[in-house]
Amino acid sequence: MQKVLIIGGAGGIGSAVAHQIVAGGGQVFLAGRTAGPLEQLATTLGCPWGTVEATDADAVDACGDRAAEELGGLSGMTNCVGSILLKPAHLTTPDDWQATLAANLTTAFTCVRTAGRLLKATGGSVVLLSSAAARLGLANHEAVAAAKAGVIGLARSAAATYARAKIRFNVVAPGLVRTPLAAGILANELAEKASVAMHPAGRLGEPEDVARGICWLLDPQNTWVTGQLIGIDGGLADLKTRS
Repeated sequence: MQKVLIIGGAGGIGSAVAHQIVAGGGQVFLAGRTAGPLEQLATTLGCPWGTVEATDADAVDACGDRAAEELGGLSGMTNCVGSILLKPAHLTTPDDWQATLAANLTTAFTCVRTAGRLLKATGGSVVLLSSAAARLGLANHEAVAAAKAGVIGLARSAAATYARAKIRFNVVAPGLVRTPLAAGILANELAEKASVAMHPAGRLGEPEDVARGICWLLDPQNTWVTGQLIGIDGGLADLKTRS
């Protein structure tokens, strides 16, 4: 049975992962910054939950320990915390930069750090979230693209470090997904049409699209997959269709 700690568990993608794991007979521990949405989802799924500041390594360690105790061990972790900042570099303030690194890269590192300690005796799977913006040069994405590119390097190094302990580290890189985080980008019809047009598949992603990829990587049957980056982006980063 899968026993997974989901950091950012009440967000658009995190909640979709939780639903899919529970529907498949697994167990989850939901963690995140805000109690209300976590408690509501946990009540629906019948699972334990707790608040955590995902940029705080000690707090994530404590959350991991609690999750392992509540679930009777862990088979995997995923970090679904993140942010989107669309600004050119010259308009990105130092505070913007630090906040973007913290939300996207630091939270990924704290997840890796905790997983390396908790899973070293049993093995397991860790899935981190990058972005198509880390693979394809997109205007006004400098800060978030840098942070999400760092997630890829982090995961690949961790995959090498912990391979003998049978801990797998992989990354999914979504395109634009219909989540509350993306609501500001899709605030008007013109912006939404432009966003859709960027994706060769002809639509934006849904949280369930990304969650299926995360759940596949978390599945203990897929033990020969580690250090990989999987684009779940409607072809955004790899394809160019004729206009």
